[in-house]
Amino acid sequence: MDPIADLLSRLRNANAKYKDKVDVPFSKIKMEIVRVLKEEGFIANYKSLHQDGHKNSIRVFLKYSPEKEQAVRGLKRVSRPGLRIYRPYGGIPRVRNGIGVTILSTPAGVVTDRQAREKKVGGEVLCQVW
Repeated sequence: MDPIADLLSRLRNANAKYKDKVDVPFSKIKMEIVRVLKEEGFIANYKSLHQDGHKNSIRVFLKYSPEKEQAVRGLKRVSRPGLRIYRPYGGIPRVRNGIGVTILSTPAGVVTDRQAREKKVGGEVLCQVW
């Protein structure tokens, strides 16, 4: 099973049902993706939940407008275990003419498309969020 696709599906499903929060199993890559989503304003907050001294899960707090409008309109997994997608910094796709973000795994860490272009690094295109 693809853990990143699982994260995105959980976020998509909780968002569709207007849930306040959703828990996902912990991994470093998921933690970095959630960090980027927080920095870009797609989620309200997140925190790592510990049990018996181990990090078990990540609690993601979803974000809505006062009129109950969702901050996340769509999530799409691009690179997957069966077909990895790598792009140089000049070939990184734009999402909805810059409204959304592409999240990449690069040698500089997990970054957005804008940050990757500034640092002039390419990498694996993990997902797109708008």
